[in-house]
Amino acid sequence: MIRIAVANQKGGVGKTTTAINLATALAATGWRVLLIDLDPQGNASTGLGITHAQRGLSSYDVLTGEAGLDEAVIPTRVPRLDLVPATVDLSGAEIELVALEERTHRLDRALDAVAARWDVCLIDCPPSLGLLTINALVAAESILVPLQTEFFALEGLSQLLQTIERIRARFNPELSILGVALTMYDRRNNLSAQVADDVRACLGKVVFETVIPRNVRLSEAPSHGIPALIYDHRCPGSEAYMQLARELIGRLPKPAAAA
Repeated sequence: MIRIAVANQKGGVGKTTTAINLATALAATGWRVLLIDLDPQGNASTGLGITHAQRGLSSYDVLTGEAGLDEAVIPTRVPRLDLVPATVDLSGAEIELVALEERTHRLDRALDAVAARWDVCLIDCPPSLGLLTINALVAAESILVPLQTEFFALEGLSQLLQTIERIRARFNPELSILGVALTMYDRRNNLSAQVADDVRACLGKVVFETVIPRNVRLSEAPSHGIPALIYDHRCPGSEAYMQLARELIGRLPKPAAAA
């Protein structure tokens, strides 16, 4: 199973939107996809139409050892896409994990137990660099970074890159950056183009060619409990995510199930 953490410690950069729509696109091409919601806000769960009443077991129970990952999985209305939902209990997990053995490897161990069931796992991380995100980065093989094309983007990216290096040095030497996805791109704004140019100059081919535009349909879709790719597959945002998924697939080894 390929494991990808979708992470950026800065909030409001499109992490959850990216995770939901890439997971949907991968499932549509035949991949068996697991999406783990590791954000206490639970937006990925809501965005896939999973109500609070349906979240009997969650990623919190998996991290604390109260349940196995396979027990917490919920099928979504998207074929081949399963979800481990999040609840508000996760907000206290940072403190509770400190007292547990192997607190940085809880998610890694849980995924090891079910590795054959899915082709790819996407982990939607919270907007912080605490123990929840560290668990995701320890468990993941690679990291996908959604990066908003605004002024403070590079400053936040620098901090994230430092964290990745610390994770490599201490816990997960195999962790790599799969790609940086430029989000919330406004073609009417010169600043968006300038930030995009700066990021490409800094990181080169790590940055995906596809940019995700600002698009009201992407914002509307979560309120309907469905991914934008299903809500309006012809809107510019959905078309961009489909193109980004094609780029992403080109950087991944192809699983037997999708061959």
